[in-house]
Amino acid sequence: MKKIASLFLVSVFAGAITLGAYKLFFEEESYRWVTSEQEIPLVTTSNLDTSARGAGINEVDFTLAAEKTVNSVVHVKNMTLSRGPSSIAEFFYGYERQQTPQVGTGSGVIISPDGYIVTNNHVIANSRQLQVTLNNNKTYEAEVIGTDADSDIALIKIDAEEALPYLAFGDSDNTKIGEWVLAVGNPFNLTSTVTAGIVSAKARSLSPRRSQSFIQTDAAVNPGNSGGALVNTNGDLIGINTAITSQTGSYVGYAFAVPSNIAKKVVEDIMEFGNVQKGLLGIRGGDLNPEAATELGIDDLEGVYVSSVEEESGAEEAGLKEGDIIKQVDNIQVSKFSELSGYLSSKRPGDRIEVTLKRDGKNLVRNVTLKKRLSVELPGTGFTVKNLSKADIKKFGTSKGVKITNVPAPYARYGLENKIIIELDGEPINNIDDAKERFGQLSRYGRTSFTMINEDGEKEHMILQ
Repeated sequence: MKKIASLFLVSVFAGAITLGAYKLFFEEESYRWVTSEQEIPLVTTSNLDTSARGAGINEVDFTLAAEKTVNSVVHVKNMTLSRGPSSIAEFFYGYERQQTPQVGTGSGVIISPDGYIVTNNHVIANSRQLQVTLNNNKTYEAEVIGTDADSDIALIKIDAEEALPYLAFGDSDNTKIGEWVLAVGNPFNLTSTVTAGIVSAKARSLSPRRSQSFIQTDAAVNPGNSGGALVNTNGDLIGINTAITSQTGSYVGYAFAVPSNIAKKVVEDIMEFGNVQKGLLGIRGGDLNPEAATELGIDDLEGVYVSSVEEESGAEEAGLKEGDIIKQVDNIQVSKFSELSGYLSSKRPGDRIEVTLKRDGKNLVRNVTLKKRLSVELPGTGFTVKNLSKADIKKFGTSKGVKITNVPAPYARYGLENKIIIELDGEPINNIDDAKERFGQLSRYGRTSFTMINEDGEKEHMILQ
């Protein structure tokens, strides 16, 4: 027993000597002196003022942008008349059709103190009467100044007694993915509803048949928001809310807005020219993907592949060729066709742009002057026609008319391509503007005929019914 006790005492003394030696020779000082005036708190608390925004580096304050926006966003009420037959008997026996009033609603954004308002074309389409209600509940009759169905933008105006609050256009090209945005509008006839989200994508196209370039956001947008404002946290207008993708008809996570640079250009064109001036590059092309790249025998997966260049276009004059891959226009990187078309939608004929392209593995820069639209698709037929080039005028012996460049499947077997349409129902066709207007007036149930000149200079007639 004594032996065990002795060993225990030796162990205790050895441990004490070891600990003392470590403390004396090896451990660094980690204490600090505390003066008599200082106290050591048991629990530390922040002495920063409480902020509604939070104290993080990613703090965001929506209140100023919302206050700036809500009074500039209006409620638009559109009354139209339905002209369809109200019964089967009217449809078959041609009784007088009853016109049933229908009311649609949407939103709009005041863009000037004297009452100009931008909204969606589909919000005011076929209107017989337009009413605009401000956030202060004042109501005014509105008139349509101009519309553009391609961009789905319309300009309307009200006459108010006082200067109105309005929003300034921001630069949508500078909008970044992940940036906070607010959507302000009148969904479900509710006034001045504000929702928040981020920019989910840019240059988003919703249809392979149309040249579109939307800002995509996850801010909640519902029926009635159309024509309302998409603003950044500064309260700058960066888009006009236009569409949602939904199987239910209500918001499910994605909404789309026309970029402000496009909307601004459309509005300015309507105010200055009465219609939209579109500056065209003059190419046909498409996106690159692994399948397309493999088929074309190229390595690039980003950019716009030029499949053809139109005659007498700015692209042809600048030396662009089939097989080129467009990588950049001015300072805008181009990885897909919607990015190119979106940027060009903010330009006019005569504008000069710098195109960076890749050809045979080399990067080239070409300065291109954009020109007026050279071709259109004719309503009701689907024909694509273009204005006559100098070569066409010489070859066909006519300076008036439009050349058919593309024909849809139902008419492909008639060999209509490369023929010149000179008359429609006896009325002369001078250019693509004439052709689009005249074909747009045709009845889908009527019978029409047009006169063409073929490559041998012979006149041909075709009847559509």
